Amino acid sequence: MDYPEHERTYRLFLKLVKWVVIDVAVIMILMAIFLL
Repeated sequence: MDYPEHERTYRLFLKLVKWVVIDVAVIMILMAIFLL
């Protein structure tokens, strides 16, 4: 297994997950503001 490549992919994956979570949180907050 190519460890450096795995490390890079993992970091990219973590960054992607972080942004998805942030986006979902922002959408939820905006929905709460506009729909309530």
